[in-house]
Amino acid sequence: ISMVNLLIEKAFKILKNDGRLFYIGSGTSGRLGILDASECLPTFGIENKIISLIAGGDAAIRKSQEHAEDSITNAWKDLLCYKIDQNDMVIGISASGSTPYVVGGLINCKKNGIATGCITCNKDTKIAQNSDFPIEVIVGPEYISGSSRMKAGTAQKMILNMISSTVMIKLGRVLDNKMIDMKLSNNKLNERAIRIVESILNIDKNIAKDLIYKHKNIRLAIENYKSNDK
Repeated sequence: ISMVNLLIEKAFKILKNDGRLFYIGSGTSGRLGILDASECLPTFGIENKIISLIAGGDAAIRKSQEHAEDSITNAWKDLLCYKIDQNDMVIGISASGSTPYVVGGLINCKKNGIATGCITCNKDTKIAQNSDFPIEVIVGPEYISGSSRMKAGTAQKMILNMISSTVMIKLGRVLDNKMIDMKLSNNKLNERAIRIVESILNIDKNIAKDLIYKHKNIRLAIENYKSNDK
């Protein structure tokens, strides 16, 4: 069994038992974690369960805060703001595997009995040494030396996709390959929801449209139709 599968299984159990999954990172890695976490609400309808923290805080999302990653204590302070405990899990994201912000966060998690994982693009790293489920993806030198937003960033993004998507599927947030818990926050998504209900229930589009307008939720629309059909 691959380490990715083991990490996913642990994350699934954490979330199933009402725990939370945290990502911690800096720079590109931190932004990738924020991207993945922020997409989980609109895509899977899950809120405040996958949380991403970046060195330097929200300001670092848009503007680089390079010095922020040098603190070995700040990640743990950031996690404590969320009252993290042994019911939660933390995944450190660092292409180099040596970012102090991430290393310090994982060390403190281990000390406090909190499950840990990591995504790195080097072998034998500090974050891997402090992770219960270390994922190492060796992509080789970047085309632009030191710019880990390229090959390393792409690899990290793909792994984050695997983790969150598979966990959401295992939690029942997807039916077949349909996003039945997505948030219907604009006209495009409402139209998509109508098509999903039409396809799953094999019903007329107008009936699907009425169900969506009535329930404002794909899962409820499906369950209500099936309940009334019995």
